[in-house]
Amino acid sequence: MTADQPNGQRVMLIDLDSCSGCHACQVACKAEHRAPLGQFRTRVQVVEHGQFPAVNRRFVPTLCQHCEDAPCIPACPVEAIERMEDGIVRIQEEICIGSGDCVSACPYGAIYFDDQDGQAHKCDFCQDRLADGDDPACVATCPTDALHFGFDTSPEIQAKLAAGEYAGQWELNGTRPHIWYKGLDEKTAAKLQRTNAGR
Repeated sequence: MTADQPNGQRVMLIDLDSCSGCHACQVACKAEHRAPLGQFRTRVQVVEHGQFPAVNRRFVPTLCQHCEDAPCIPACPVEAIERMEDGIVRIQEEICIGSGDCVSACPYGAIYFDDQDGQAHKCDFCQDRLADGDDPACVATCPTDALHFGFDTSPEIQAKLAAGEYAGQWELNGTRPHIWYKGLDEKTAAKLQRTNAGR
C-alpha cells in the first residue's frame, strides 16, 4: 500500500503473527538513516516466555510510537520536538541542542542520543521517502507484509482497526500511540515496558 492519502493521521499496523524476526526492517532503517553503531530508530526486540522445552518467542518491531500525548515533547527544553498535522512526531535537528531530556522521557526507549553530532534521533516514518510518495524503508522492506502504513482515514487501515485485532504496544502509559500491534499479549507488553523503561 502507499502512503499517499489525502487526510488524517499517519499510523502503522504491525502484525506479530506474520513477523518472522528476520530483522529486515531494522537493517533497512539503519541503512536509510545511518544510525551509529549500537543505536537504532527501529529495532526488533525478542521476548521469550516459558522454560525449555516449552518456550515461546515473540519478535516485536519497536520504534517511535508517534504518540498523541508524547512525553518527549514537553520534556525538550528548547521545544525542538513537534507533533505535525499528520500525527508524525519529529525532532527538528536545526533546533535540538542535545540535552538528552527526551531520551529519558520516552517510555518506549525509542529515542537515542548520537555522540557524533550531539543530537537526539528517532523514527520519523522516513519523511524524505514520504515526500517522494514512498512508504517508510521498514515497510517497503518487510518480506512477510507484517508492517502496514497509511492514514487512519484509509479504508484498509480503518477495516483492520475496526476488526479489533490490533492494540497499542502498552496502554498503561496513556500516551495514545499511533503504532498498533496484532498478537501482542499482556505478558509480552509488560516485559517490553520493563525493558524499554530502563534504556
